[in-house]
Amino acid sequence: MTDPTMKAVLYDRHGGPDVLYTARVPRPEPARGEVLVKVSAFSVNGGEVIVRAGRFRLLSGRTFPKRVGLDFTGEVAASGAGVTGFATGDRVWGVLGRTSGFGSAAEYVTVPAERVGRLPDGLDPVAAAALPVATTAVTALRDKAGLRPGERLLVRGAAGGVGNAAVQLGRAYGAEVTALARAANLDFVRGLGAHRALDHRSVRPADLGRFDVVLDTAGTDLRTFRRLLAPGGRMVTITFDPDRPAASLGYLAAGTLHGRGRVRFFSGNPTRADLDGLARHVTEGKLRPAVDTVFPLEETGAAHRALEAGGVRGKYVVRVA
Repeated sequence: MTDPTMKAVLYDRHGGPDVLYTARVPRPEPARGEVLVKVSAFSVNGGEVIVRAGRFRLLSGRTFPKRVGLDFTGEVAASGAGVTGFATGDRVWGVLGRTSGFGSAAEYVTVPAERVGRLPDGLDPVAAAALPVATTAVTALRDKAGLRPGERLLVRGAAGGVGNAAVQLGRAYGAEVTALARAANLDFVRGLGAHRALDHRSVRPADLGRFDVVLDTAGTDLRTFRRLLAPGGRMVTITFDPDRPAASLGYLAAGTLHGRGRVRFFSGNPTRADLDGLARHVTEGKLRPAVDTVFPLEETGAAHRALEAGGVRGKYVVRVA
């Protein structure tokens, strides 16, 4: 690595996908406890699209340029002091932690070693970039909801990045899975293992029946879907309404404090143990990557635009190397 710079995707102001551009920036060096990863691919996530659009200016700050990219696959290029368990050339995947922000849309990224896991043998690194976000589905179903065999699971947004993983895992965990998605994606989610796949635009929630677990990836109409819980049911949401963030967060807080904990909100923040558990799910055949389209790095803006348009089947992935 003689060139001290690298390509990265940046933006200098909030706005639509067109604000994204590719430029050369200084290549980072790993600090103590970090690894430097040569990125093979990353996926586009809803959270970074919302931040880029400027809906969370108070949280994201006013400093520019800003970066995008949350997850990644690649190879270890170097390790900082104190890092054990990884060698140069190891194939890895991971998710940047909450304190790191975005930045995996680049040729190299530094990551705390505890946020990196080994890529399963035989898994293509570009396709694998669709999977790190699946740690959110694992945590939601297994840890937050305590999904048990024979229970009835409803997945909202079943064709998306977390949703498609939740359908696969729900089936693998022995649940009866009902999936809500766009009409054009119903065959796709059936192929993932859903017992029932329904058009979310035409079916009335009141006609869906009762569920032991509801996994929400939309953040809207939470009250409506909470009413579908059977006695002892649990609802987990991984996002909130981006158009009404204050009201949405207020409802989630009230639901947790005054609703016997039946509505649970969390944001994924996977550790190495989570990523290693994800790798076991892949190796055991419980989970496979679902890639809609692969874009080159210079077309990251097009990937953002496609996600905003809706209708994704799995993940939009950007190939870096």
